[in-house]
Amino acid sequence: MNAAITVHGLLAAAGGGQAGDEGARETEVLLAHALGRDRAWLYAHSEDALPVERAIAFHQLLVRRAAGEPIAYLTGHREFWSLDLAVTPDVLIPRAETELLVELALQKIPQGVRVEIADLGTGSGAIALALARERPRASVLASDASAAALGVARDNARRLGIGNVEFFESDWLAAFGVRHFDVIVSNPPYIAENDAHLGQGDPRFEPRAALVAGADGLDAIRVLVRDAPAHLKTGGWLLFEHGFAQGPACRALIERGGFADVFTAADLEARDRVSGGRR
Repeated sequence: MNAAITVHGLLAAAGGGQAGDEGARETEVLLAHALGRDRAWLYAHSEDALPVERAIAFHQLLVRRAAGEPIAYLTGHREFWSLDLAVTPDVLIPRAETELLVELALQKIPQGVRVEIADLGTGSGAIALALARERPRASVLASDASAAALGVARDNARRLGIGNVEFFESDWLAAFGVRHFDVIVSNPPYIAENDAHLGQGDPRFEPRAALVAGADGLDAIRVLVRDAPAHLKTGGWLLFEHGFAQGPACRALIERGGFADVFTAADLEARDRVSGGRR
């Protein structure tokens, strides 16, 4: 008689590394996904017999992961700001360092006040939904040039029950007409087109339009800084994420754009990550 396929047996055969390390965590995440369970269930049912088809599905995920495919695309989910976001290859994978942009934006948005916020290039909706959840009286407009990305963002808002977000197809601010905002935020593409990182890790699988912005990576940021003043209320803020080496260049662009109180904030690794200014 063949031995039963168990959680413990599959994890051991996968060789995910020592308990608690990143390899073991990823292996557990993929097995939980293949089984339609959470990781806690794996520990409580380590000796349970499993269907062969679930073991095959797990093996297929391991093969795709070994080829470099991001965990978030394999499972279809990524947590951001304690929100469980659905993600697809149509959108950039939300990253922890982008939470700094949310933190800084919240500092500019008082509690209990009706304000208007725009999140440009929203992708999965991560930033817009985090701000809308934290400031329920705010009206948040989330825009993207990609209809597919907007579909992902709308689905996330619907599933999470966040209703104070409007979704709008636009290439940055081109279709915004006369709309004005108290805060404009964005995580735009900011990688140079010849950057070696584009051929490594997760960026190999992410939408290029969400990553690359010209020869120096600043093309999208130039558009934001150029066009934002026409859509900001007096005293309104523009805040955006950028690469760790782009702080000085971003501040220079913002200053030339006529903004006041120009600043750059560093992430937890002490790297320049977010810049902004006030109209």
